[in-house]
Parts: sequence; structure tokens; C-alpha cells
Amino acid sequence: MRKAVNHLKKTDPTMRAIIEKHGPCRIDYGEPSFASLAETIVYQQLNGRAAATIFKRFTDLAGLPLTPQGVLKLSDEQLRSAGLSKQKLSYLRSLAELTLSGDVNFEQLPNLSNEEVIEHLTRVKGVGVWSSQMFLMFTLKRPDILPTGDLGIQMAMQKHYRKRKLPKPKEMEKIAKAWSPYRTIACWYLWKSVDTKEKK
Repeated sequence: MRKAVNHLKKTDPTMRAIIEKHGPCRIDYGEPSFASLAETIVYQQLNGRAAATIFKRFTDLAGLPLTPQGVLKLSDEQLRSAGLSKQKLSYLRSLAELTLSGDVNFEQLPNLSNEEVIEHLTRVKGVGVWSSQMFLMFTLKRPDILPTGDLGIQMAMQKHYRKRKLPKPKEMEKIAKAWSPYRTIACWYLWKSVDTKEKK
């Protein structure tokens, strides 16, 4: 991690200032497992505190460790009582069913390229590119991911790189070029800098 931080400080003065303000990088990595992707689904489009509350209620019902069987045993009413939307409970069921059938195989993910992981995970209803990128960053520990569709990253870039509007993907790639091969770590600092809760 020190090597990554030193690289970012050396190659980008703006990033250096952000790093010096926020201190050491402490990414909270999860296991590349069914439970981690289920958590990512629950966290979609919610702020950190609300998502954590709903995820706790959900795991209280489904049991820990979280398994496909634990999810599929729950009724729609039980899942809704945890605070899950109708859409999200359908996504969680899709994930559980595909995991049980073997169509989604978490054991093989560490051996796949970033593009292959995204292709594999987006088979699940409700799991798009953003969710797959969060999985790459925070469970598979891939160091060079830039989620151009993430609003927090867009806002941080607009703020720190003095853009009049939220930057488009091409512009984001240009800003982030100097950060490679440690764009994941740079993104963690950007999330910190706009005070949004970084993913677990």
C-alpha cells in the first residue's frame, strides 16, 4: 500500500494534497464470496448507514454466514420487512439461484481478468458494471479499477480538479491516467474526500 500511495503522491499534486489531508489508506476488503456480492446489492443506491441497517436486518433473517440457501428460504414478506425493495429482493434471489446452479462461480473469479469478472457477474439480475467494479475493488483487491459511473468519484473529481460540470468517462480516464496502476487506491481517497462512505 505504501508503494501505491507514494506513486499517487509523486504523479499527481492534487492527489498528494488529498492523501496528506486524509492520512493512511485503510481499505476494508471483503471475501470474494456470495455474501460480499449480496452485500453490494443491498448497498446499491443507499447511503452507508441506511444500507448497513438493512443488511443487518437481512442477515438476521437469512442467518450468518450468508448462503444462497439462507436467502431462498425467506418469503417476499420477510425480505420486505428487512427494508429491501421489491427490485432488490428479486436481485438477491437471482444471485442465490445462479450461485446454486453454478452459473455464478465465486471460486473461479480470482483467476479471471477484470473484464471476465464483469461479464461473469453481470449475468445476475441487478448486478451491473458498477456493482462488478465494487466487487473487483473491495473483494478481489484489484488495484487499478476506475468506476467512471460512480457519482461520488465524479463529484470528487469535479471538486478537486475544478471542473464546471461532473466529468464524463473520457475526461475521468484522462485525469486518472497518472494514477495507474493504483486507480483503486486513488478512488478510495476521492470517496473519503467527499465524505461518502467507502464500500465495505
